[in-house]
Amino acid sequence: MKKIVTLSLLSMGALLQADMTQQEFLYKDPRIMGMGAANTAVGGYSTAIFYNPAGLINIKKSHGVEVELLGISVSGSKDIKNFIDDIDNADTDPEVIQAVRKYSGEAFNVTASNYTSFSYHTQSDLAYSIGLLASVDANFIPHDYGGANGLLEVHGRGYGGVFLAAAQKYDNILGGKLTVGLGLKFISQKSYEAGLDTKEVLDHKDDLATYLQDTYEVSNSGFAADIGVLYEPSIWPSLHPAVGVSLMNVGTLNFDDAYGAQPMTLNAGVSISPEVAYLDSLVISLDYVDMLNAQQMRIRNYNPNRSQDQYDNADIDFDIMQHLRAGVAMGLFDNKWVTTTLMAGWYQGAYTAGLDFQLTLIKLQAATYQEQLGAKTGQLEDRRYVVGLGIGW
Repeated sequence: MKKIVTLSLLSMGALLQADMTQQEFLYKDPRIMGMGAANTAVGGYSTAIFYNPAGLINIKKSHGVEVELLGISVSGSKDIKNFIDDIDNADTDPEVIQAVRKYSGEAFNVTASNYTSFSYHTQSDLAYSIGLLASVDANFIPHDYGGANGLLEVHGRGYGGVFLAAAQKYDNILGGKLTVGLGLKFISQKSYEAGLDTKEVLDHKDDLATYLQDTYEVSNSGFAADIGVLYEPSIWPSLHPAVGVSLMNVGTLNFDDAYGAQPMTLNAGVSISPEVAYLDSLVISLDYVDMLNAQQMRIRNYNPNRSQDQYDNADIDFDIMQHLRAGVAMGLFDNKWVTTTLMAGWYQGAYTAGLDFQLTLIKLQAATYQEQLGAKTGQLEDRRYVVGLGIGW
């Protein structure tokens, strides 16, 4: 059974990645998740490409060329260590079954990602970014006495890709400033998902990774474009208001409806950045994501022949809390030696918090947020903690 532990922590190198949540974003930057993932009208980081490419325009010109190397982030569920330890310590078949049943109905996640990027905001109000992403993630939901989803529900996906984006600002448009952003990306992935019954878990506890590859692996790749705008009206100049809209994943990332497909999503947001004495910056934002309600949860369509198409997207009722994001980011310091920002927010009906700290070339981020994995808010929740470490300037 230790193969499960190996799978969740290492996920076979670059093979497996998963996210049972609605996947409106390919990458969840700890700095942005700390403020509730409300970034459609904010930007300011190279990772704005995952939310609204027009947000690249808010990368500070004073930073010059921004390089983020080895931007590694690792996240895990609240009780993931206890879950792994209990299964790792189970030596007999009854102990394995009991360990799984102990956590019945809970959700567990382990994620490791790396995003490396090169970004620049020119003096002519053109900003651009080039990035490379690699991510691996494993998710588990134990089920008491098996059932439709087996004893242990496993979802996995590993993907990597290249991202290109540019944003150009135009003055005196409709009485304000308008930024138009365009992003392009290529993604390749390998995915699997399975509801392992008791016999499968026990028969393959020593070769689980190989069994999942041979039985459930699906490979896909695709291209997509992202289009975004950011409008800054001339009213209330002391508040620096902004309105953002983004249309993400326009292209061929449907992956034949396999797990990990990225549907086209339409997102909108507003923000203000009031000037406050003794603070380097203050940003308050509110987003409404996936306005077309394209993101859907997945349910098992049981097939005794173990076909790879066991799970399908399921239409779910509208739940406004699944779409709302809100956040605040408070910049304390920003100079050539130290940069410090504190974040807080509201994401899918639960609080978020985060820290972004940079000391010369070393970057450290930490955040917590809660994913909603069910059809309704509160049905299946997964509190996650993420730490990011990188080198940048």
